[in-house]
Amino acid sequence: MAKTRYSFVQRLLHWIIALLVFGLLAMGFTFWSLGFEGVKGMFGAELTNTFYTMHKSFGILLFFLVVLRLLLFRFWPAPPYETPLSGTERVVSATTHALLYLLLIGIPIGGWLATSISGFPVQFFGWSQPGLDPANKELGSQLFLMHGIGGLVLLAVLLLHIGAGIKHWKLKDGIMKRISLP
Repeated sequence: MAKTRYSFVQRLLHWIIALLVFGLLAMGFTFWSLGFEGVKGMFGAELTNTFYTMHKSFGILLFFLVVLRLLLFRFWPAPPYETPLSGTERVVSATTHALLYLLLIGIPIGGWLATSISGFPVQFFGWSQPGLDPANKELGSQLFLMHGIGGLVLLAVLLLHIGAGIKHWKLKDGIMKRISLP
């Protein structure tokens, strides 16, 4: 009998990554819409610094989990579909997944570069690497803008991915069973 589901580790990683992405997008869009001073005015300096540290730390964690998930495909390739996808569905699925992985690797790298080039420390929970000295605030600002735009593109691709998941869940065609935890 052919394997029709991803391994438990792959499925668990998928959902951990999904939770991290939603949390990081929520924090990132809060930072982007309010700016540092706005967030500081709303939550205070100490909590704002904690939020930024959490965003950096979980962004780095996300990067490593996505790389791990990609490496696991070497040992456990994607299972075949119970019900084959149409040609259009295959193209949309492959393109969506490629964009998701590209963004989930590129956005954290962009955030790390923007942070470091701006002279801010790159923090991973208790570990901290100082930013570049002297800082290039102009380049950092451009990279933060690209980081934010990447977040918007990621949100759009995620909505397509989630929409397809809901469609297949309603069709009960076995596709959602491939990645569901239970």
